[in-house]
Amino acid sequence: MTPYEEIATPADLHADFMAVNRELARAAVKATRPAPSIHFDEFPREVAKRDIAISAAAQRLANALHLHLD
Repeated sequence: MTPYEEIATPADLHADFMAVNRELARAAVKATRPAPSIHFDEFPREVAKRDIAISAAAQRLANALHLHLD
């Protein structure tokens, strides 16, 4: 076994370099975007909350455990 056996071919090394370069370019674009706003006035719409439905089976289990989900 020579010390150079684990080294990939130049074409493989170049392909790896290009893939890393693309990912670094994507990361740089994402890192330089402005942060989303946290101000309420920039989100004027009202978002309705979901209703939570409690099934009859869940009601029976809760009552058996004395949780009383009404």
